[in-house]
Amino acid sequence: MGGKITALRVQKRNKERVNVYLDGEFAFGLTALEAMHLQVGQELSEEEIARLRARDLVERAYQRALHFLSYRPRSTAEVRTYLQRKGTPPEAIEEVIARLERVGLIDDVAFARFWLENRETFRPRGKRGLRYELRQKGIAPAIIEEILTDYDEEAAAYRVALARARRLPKDDARVFRKRLYDYLARRGFDYEVIQTVVTRVEAELADETIPTRRGHEE
Repeated sequence: MGGKITALRVQKRNKERVNVYLDGEFAFGLTALEAMHLQVGQELSEEEIARLRARDLVERAYQRALHFLSYRPRSTAEVRTYLQRKGTPPEAIEEVIARLERVGLIDDVAFARFWLENRETFRPRGKRGLRYELRQKGIAPAIIEEILTDYDEEAAAYRVALARARRLPKDDARVFRKRLYDYLARRGFDYEVIQTVVTRVEAELADETIPTRRGHEE
């Protein structure tokens, strides 16, 4: 059933939105831009009302997604999951995602590169660890392999190992190696890379003397 617009009132808490009253009662809210096309006394059909409400639902979901993206880049899957948790209907979610993709605000390739660069700078990981993290973010396997193609895992492992090694006790070479190995393994570095890097770090720190106790030789 349609109705006549009896009032258009700017919301007190959000000046960018307008409350629409039909036949003397609040009916729904719209963005100020959308409300500009309406006027008091205008008759709205049931179909027009449904269309306005659907457009506003998408707009509110879009604004919610923009807020979510304001903290850091997000993957498509992260945005979709976030909107699902907010109770957004599937068709509205897909419309919002398509709109965000068109303006370049979500891009899984760009997101994967951002994630890799961030990890390289602050908390380096091995390829195994990075694959796991990116899969958890919903990134497609093909994209993951693409961005990892030129990733220098050994260089990343070396930076991590050297920083960690300087904080480990060096009175027992076997214990030292195990702790360093385990630390790198937890960060997702491959076995061969760990072996190479641990040997290199040991050699570079040799002047600090890492004695091997009898009975504990490897």
